[in-house]
Amino acid sequence: MELRGKLQEILRDIEENYLPSVSLDLVVFGFHESQLKVLLLRFKDSNDWILPGGRVRKDENLDEAAYRSLRERTGLDRLFLQQFHTFGNVNRMTYFSREETLERMGLAEAAAGLWDSTYWANRDISVGYYALVDFTGTVPTPDFMADECRWWDIAEVPHLLFDHNEMIRLALRTLRRQLSYQPVGYNLLPETFTMTELQSLYETILGRSLDRRNFYKQILHYDVLERLGKRPTIPASKAPYLYRFRKERYEQLLNDEDLSVG
Repeated sequence: MELRGKLQEILRDIEENYLPSVSLDLVVFGFHESQLKVLLLRFKDSNDWILPGGRVRKDENLDEAAYRSLRERTGLDRLFLQQFHTFGNVNRMTYFSREETLERMGLAEAAAGLWDSTYWANRDISVGYYALVDFTGTVPTPDFMADECRWWDIAEVPHLLFDHNEMIRLALRTLRRQLSYQPVGYNLLPETFTMTELQSLYETILGRSLDRRNFYKQILHYDVLERLGKRPTIPASKAPYLYRFRKERYEQLLNDEDLSVG
C-alpha cells in the first residue's frame, strides 16, 4: 500500500499541475579526461537505460522546466542549455507500452487502476534539450522511477528505451554544428585551461583531429579568451599560457545567431 500510495500522490500531482502529453528529454554532455560523457538513468528494477527528463508545469515556461529538470538531475543550475529538436513521431513511445514498462519495473500491481484518466495519453511530444556541464561538479541524482543515474562514455552508450539513442545522435550532431559558429567550453573545462586542452575538447566533440594553427585562428577570432600567466608547475621556458573565458563576451556570442567564422 505504501508504494501504491506514493504512485497515487505522484500521478495526482502530475495530472493537476503539469501539461498533458508534453515532456522534456535532456542530453546532458560532460567532458572528463578527454572523453565526452552523457548522463543516463537506469529504470527502477531493470537493466534499461533512458535519458533524464521531466514534464512541464502549467505555470512555468518551457525553458524554465528544462532548467529545473537539469538542476534536479545534476545539482547544477543556469548552465548552457539549448533546445535542439522536437520529437513527435507516432511510434516514438512504442518500444514498450505503458503496461509493459510498469511490468518490467515491478510496478504493474501497484499502479493497477491508476492510469484510467483521459489525461494519460500513450503518446508524448518531447522537446529535446542538450546541456553542457562541468563533469566534476555534478551530483547525478536518480528520481523515484530510477535506481541509478550516472555518466556513460559517448562511445559506449547502450541501446536505450524509446527513441533516446536517436536523441543523443541528433544532439551531438547539433553540438558539432555549433562549433562552426559559436564558442563551446565554458561549462566543460576548469576555470583556467591551456589552448591545447581547449583544442582537445573540440577534437573530442568532433571525433577528429584539428590543425593547431587553424584552430588557434578560429578561437582568437571569437575574442572570447583572456590570456593569463604561464602554468606555474612547469618550467617557464616550456610552460603553456593559461586562458579563461570572458563570460560576458561568451554569453554575447551565444546569443548572436548570425556569428560565423570566415
